[in-house]
Amino acid sequence: PEVINGRTRKATVVDLSPWVEYEFRVVASNSVGIGEPSRPSALLKTKAAVPVVAPTNISGGGGTRSELVITWEPVPEELQNGEGFGYIIVFRPLGSTSWTKAVVASVEASKYVYRNESITPLSPFEVKVGVYNNEGEGTLSSISVVYSGEDEPQIAPAGTSALSVSAAEVEVSWQPIAWNRHTGRVLGYEVRW
Repeated sequence: PEVINGRTRKATVVDLSPWVEYEFRVVASNSVGIGEPSRPSALLKTKAAVPVVAPTNISGGGGTRSELVITWEPVPEELQNGEGFGYIIVFRPLGSTSWTKAVVASVEASKYVYRNESITPLSPFEVKVGVYNNEGEGTLSSISVVYSGEDEPQIAPAGTSALSVSAAEVEVSWQPIAWNRHTGRVLGYEVRW
């Protein structure tokens, strides 16, 4: 900190964070050295302000058919800047011009699920997540692309064949289902007999 003239009896401390409790001490100094610090002042909380830090790690995906799952890393308490903190989620189908807006009024929230029967499986959405508190709306994150939930596979595996290996074993084989926009990722197969 800056050294203040010896005849000065007060100073203004700048660049503090909003809505944070601080305590202060004063230390006297001269050409010989620095003395003992004063006793700490009473705790003083700075005034609230609009939050300026947007959530990070915006992603999502998964979920079930007709769902858009959006996730983010929550903003730490020391960056919330006031009471009434929550998240603003804005999203739109890739290529659309109008945004849909939702509000999540929870400090601990890190996920939002939008359900709508008109959402087709694995559709890309542009997503931004922002913050707000009682002082107003803050910053929005940059755009992330998140895909809506998948549907169950609509195509059966082809080329199924069976080969007798022994009196108690049969080897079953098939052609895998290729990934496409309608089937999504095939996580496994079930063999029935």
